[in-house]
Amino acid sequence: MAKSPETLVDPVVAQAIVEGAHGDPFSVLGLHRRGEGHVLTAFVPGADRLTVLASREIEAEGVAGFPGLFAVRMGCEPYRLRAEGHGAVWQFEDPFRFGPVLGELDEYLLGEGTHRRLWQVLGAHPIRHEGVEGTHFAVWAPNAQRVSVVGDFNIWDGRRHPMRRRGPTGVWETFLPGVGEGAAYKYEIRGPGGELLPLKADPVGFGSEHPPRTASVVRALGQRDWQDADWMATRAARHSVEAPISIYEVHLGSWKRGEGGRMLSYTELARDLVDYAAEMGFTHIELMPISEHPFDGSWGYQPVGLFAPTIRHGTPDGLRALVEAAHAKGLGVLIDWVPGHFPTDAHGLGRFDGTPLYEHADPREGFHQDWNTLIYNFGRTEVANWLTSNALYWLEDYHIDGLRVDAVASMLYRDYSRKAGEWVPNRDGGRENYEAIDLLRRVNATVYGEDAGVMTVAEESTAFPGVSRPVDQGGLGFGFKWNMGWMNDTLDYMSRDPVHRRHHHHQMTFSLHYAWSENYILPISHDEVVHGKGSMIAKMPGEGAEKFANLRAYYGYMWTHPGKKLLFMGCEFAQGREWNHAAELEWQQLDHPLHRGVQSLVRDLNRLYRTTPALHRNDARPEGFVWLEANDSDHSLYAFIRRGRVDEPMVVAAMNFTPVERRIRLGLPAEGQWDEVLNTDAEIYGGGNRGNLGGVLSEPVHWHGQEHSALVTLPPLSTVIFRQG
Repeated sequence: MAKSPETLVDPVVAQAIVEGAHGDPFSVLGLHRRGEGHVLTAFVPGADRLTVLASREIEAEGVAGFPGLFAVRMGCEPYRLRAEGHGAVWQFEDPFRFGPVLGELDEYLLGEGTHRRLWQVLGAHPIRHEGVEGTHFAVWAPNAQRVSVVGDFNIWDGRRHPMRRRGPTGVWETFLPGVGEGAAYKYEIRGPGGELLPLKADPVGFGSEHPPRTASVVRALGQRDWQDADWMATRAARHSVEAPISIYEVHLGSWKRGEGGRMLSYTELARDLVDYAAEMGFTHIELMPISEHPFDGSWGYQPVGLFAPTIRHGTPDGLRALVEAAHAKGLGVLIDWVPGHFPTDAHGLGRFDGTPLYEHADPREGFHQDWNTLIYNFGRTEVANWLTSNALYWLEDYHIDGLRVDAVASMLYRDYSRKAGEWVPNRDGGRENYEAIDLLRRVNATVYGEDAGVMTVAEESTAFPGVSRPVDQGGLGFGFKWNMGWMNDTLDYMSRDPVHRRHHHHQMTFSLHYAWSENYILPISHDEVVHGKGSMIAKMPGEGAEKFANLRAYYGYMWTHPGKKLLFMGCEFAQGREWNHAAELEWQQLDHPLHRGVQSLVRDLNRLYRTTPALHRNDARPEGFVWLEANDSDHSLYAFIRRGRVDEPMVVAAMNFTPVERRIRLGLPAEGQWDEVLNTDAEIYGGGNRGNLGGVLSEPVHWHGQEHSALVTLPPLSTVIFRQG
């Protein structure tokens, strides 16, 4: 005689299932062998009747006292379900009839924390599984009692789709038939104490809803038929320390806006931004953080969806199209990557499974006082693997050419921005964060090991040794490091009235004492034009045209100084106001000749820099630079030689940072004709057109330690660049 449904399901188990408190629902729900036959158990809240559609229709019986819970004995065969309730009838695949998706090797690598391509197994993946279309979900939550996928597809009810725990890895997975691209979802997690946590976005989600909504969105991984093979084959040479690298830093939301102030799409940016950066002669575009973030005012530096490009500009395929368009124009694309901290938003990573999972438990290690954010537990194997995999993900799935790593100094030191007693020393009693150091080395070794053509850059403001030295030589392994010291010293000098510059002369020369200690990039970034610091033109002393002359002279100095270049958007045309992330740049200022002149200057500096090996080949080597005049503080004059290979024309650059024209004798490292290839006082740039038209011819007069020299004119507040003819 057939058993009643009450005898097929233990009441204690039934209670746990309907309450969403069962830790292993796959052991109960679905079709399982029970004694000599099989029992199908299904939980369908809202259903008054359930029919099994197999080789024949079988009526399942409700389990008394547990609405929505059904059980029936049947043969072991494929089936679907039909439910009826509240006047509705619906058919569906039972997610509990499907086996696991993750394989044994995945499980092993996940448990070991060495799965380099974590994004291929975690997150939400539309797939065909056991002949049925749907989405596979997998998430790491080792201390959870229960994890469920919730979304519109199940009325955000965590009881309906609890997941399967995968052994000791801490990973939970499930396959949901019928759920596909574009579905919004979160994870409902019951913590170790049985408490229900705020719904969580997917730590490896590939898409997100438009803020202020915070759900993850199912997006397929890139299936793009990339058309950038030529670029990918040549980018290693473009990222060499000998290559010209001039980076245009951009905040996508405020570079330009569309009609009504809307943000431009990735597709529009692929046309307008790429064309502009290429026409301006830059070699790379650097995008401020594009990972999904809830708060516009964070500029992306407080990301929640580290694997999801922000939906503000379109879908992930749109971003891929932007990268491909840049490559077609000969431009590399770098992105800001933020592994140093993450926000405390309830839907984010904080106490993800009810415990400090991604962050340190101790706020002295796990909380950033400056930014009110959490700090990753870099020493936890799974967290380090997650971050390393994320770095590789952007490079592989989006063909991103490099990562500029944010706030490296805050990662390297345990006492960063902390007073005595507010930080925990390392195992040797020191301030260095060994775990963060290991992570940075691991990331760099991994990404360069996978593709030596990529580029990593550290925003690091201290004298930590070997930031851009290879890992196998004891360094952190970055390709380049921002030269924050150069930036601070030179901007302080330039902000002073020229009459006072004589007292601060060596702020402009000090960087050459350490210029070869790292592979440097000279950064004029967004940080220099916000928070009351004023725009670049506003920093310059004087009035009207004199301010522009100062800025042009400074850019001439910057482009001839050893080091790769980085300039934030708007600085290339001397935008008048500080950067505002909520509005587009003041493009209308290009109607003014002085602003247009600065733009023309930056364009020409980029082209000269790219086409003149002496200005870039030895950026990181002392043989590429010789001072001619470093000590004339009374006249605020500077002059130096830039060299490439012996068979390449040399360059001599001279700067006059006073508003007085100077006629000086300038040492030259070779005899013959020296062409004036750029003069920041040229009329086309907004200057007075004073200088050395036609260049100069050397004389056999020993000067500045050279056997040859010439009399040259240095206009007021100018940089003049000569190239060997």
